Amino acid sequence: MTDRSAFDTDVITMTRFVMEEGRRARGTGEFTQLLNSLCTAVKAISTAVRKAGIANLYGIAGSTNVTGDQVKKLDILSNDLVINMLKSSFSTCVIVSEENKDAIIVEAEKRGKYIVCIDPLDGSSNIDCLVSIGTIFGIYRKVSPDEPSGKDALQPGRNLVAAGYALYGSATMLVLATTAGGVNCFMLDPAIGEFILVDRDVKIKKKGNIYSLNEGYAKYFDPAVTDYLKKKKFPEDGSSPYGARYIGSMVADVHRTLVYGGIFLYPANAKSPKGKLRLLYECNPMAFVIEKAGGIATTGHQAVLDIVPENIHQRVPVVLGSPDDVKEYLEIVKKHSAK
Repeated sequence: MTDRSAFDTDVITMTRFVMEEGRRARGTGEFTQLLNSLCTAVKAISTAVRKAGIANLYGIAGSTNVTGDQVKKLDILSNDLVINMLKSSFSTCVIVSEENKDAIIVEAEKRGKYIVCIDPLDGSSNIDCLVSIGTIFGIYRKVSPDEPSGKDALQPGRNLVAAGYALYGSATMLVLATTAGGVNCFMLDPAIGEFILVDRDVKIKKKGNIYSLNEGYAKYFDPAVTDYLKKKKFPEDGSSPYGARYIGSMVADVHRTLVYGGIFLYPANAKSPKGKLRLLYECNPMAFVIEKAGGIATTGHQAVLDIVPENIHQRVPVVLGSPDDVKEYLEIVKKHSAK
């Protein structure tokens, strides 16, 4: 028998964690307000994903989002939830969402100093088959003294204050990366309705044994990608081949890469020469998380976080994961570029 109670009386919640970090940094508390509001939206989306009736889950709302994906009803619900919660946090001035063509400028009386770029429901095309989906977010400070506009969001990922994602899987997990605090994982405890710290200062493996990409596009791959995959499937040194895992939901694929190591690829190809995933609210937040965990995130030619965005829905190629795996990929790209 143990004296330890089945009910932990000193858990570290997301709010407590962020408040402690803010106190160390002598912050104003505005960032804590922002994350609290974001957490509330994530909890509401989590409930909607799990409990939504046929009307919410099934069928299409009859429109497409600005980047061409069919918008499910749950997408619209999630987008409205996130935007309303962020506006009412009194900590944001500009919100960029995948679902909105233009940046949302927060009303003057509700404005704060932060800019949030968010994909409210990533992988939403998987809703009907119950594959894990998620929410991705990146948080910046407003740097210009001018009136807020969409241009304020066009900052390189190096300027991120924090970024992360929520994964609605067998449990709801929230992964948060901050400039000072590294990568920390919080699990939603449905009994008390709070995110509880379960993994502190997470680090990715130096090298993995899994590769993740959509090989259905093999016809369109450039020679460097084809060459890299050949080396993973038929290792020249006689070692075991890599396993292939691809879910098709970026949050789920990147989270698995973070936990188990390996490499995730969505490179440019003949069909999508500029890449497919969006820089501001997909690639930058995920690149920030992976780099803070000790990994590498690249387009194949430069670090994802170094790109200066040209527009809020810009697409870029992305390859991220364990440092040794990504370095090997980059060496092959370099070799092919020299030909």
